[in-house]
Amino acid sequence: MKLSGKVAIVTGGGGGMAAGISTALAEEGCDIALLDINPEEAEKVAVAARALGRKSMVVGCDVTRHLDVQAAIGKVYDQFGHVDILVNNAGYGQYILVKDMTEEMWDRMIAVHLKGTFSCTKAVIDKMIVQGSGRIINISSVSGMMGAPTHSHYAAAKAGMIGFTKGLAKELAAHQITVNAVAPGIVETPFIGRMNQDLKEKVIASTLLGRLGRPRDIAAVVAFLATEDAGFITGQVISPNGGLLI
Repeated sequence: MKLSGKVAIVTGGGGGMAAGISTALAEEGCDIALLDINPEEAEKVAVAARALGRKSMVVGCDVTRHLDVQAAIGKVYDQFGHVDILVNNAGYGQYILVKDMTEEMWDRMIAVHLKGTFSCTKAVIDKMIVQGSGRIINISSVSGMMGAPTHSHYAAAKAGMIGFTKGLAKELAAHQITVNAVAPGIVETPFIGRMNQDLKEKVIASTLLGRLGRPRDIAAVVAFLATEDAGFITGQVISPNGGLLI
């Protein structure tokens, strides 16, 4: 097991993507802390990690609230003593044309994905610098690389995460902290379940491998980036998208 003795925080811990990521990390020996605005859902994921013999905790947290994030991650440090891996996964999707989008919709999308990533990162980097190591993995999206009709605000937020990743990687490299982004293609999650069927079929037809992604496809990339095997990779965007974008 390549992550034995490590501790990971996974935000948005109750979602389908987070379940796959947490399981993959736990299988490699990692203890897991899940932050989610809906702790009841995250607890189901925590149970699965414990079934693998790992320690796991759940902390209710709204990542758009900077002080809430600091308090939540403080509880993780109190419980585990250190954090080695941060996976900024918290997010949500919304289908709407820009002409129909409200300011509140825009602000919420940016706050969850971009401000949330900033706040969670801010809460761990000082201690990672002291320990001289760390892995920060930001879950962006292929939408942030190619744009996306009916969720341009989502694409903008995910593109912002890529820029943040590259800038932060340059800031933290001297401390042996790597920062990378994973930009999944279209993955089978509840958000995609709400996608217009015609659009979904077009996406599948445009994907070279002829299928949607699965949470496990993304989790495998995240788990790799968390290990020492990925120690020479930083500031990169890895996009497991089945050939939707090449």
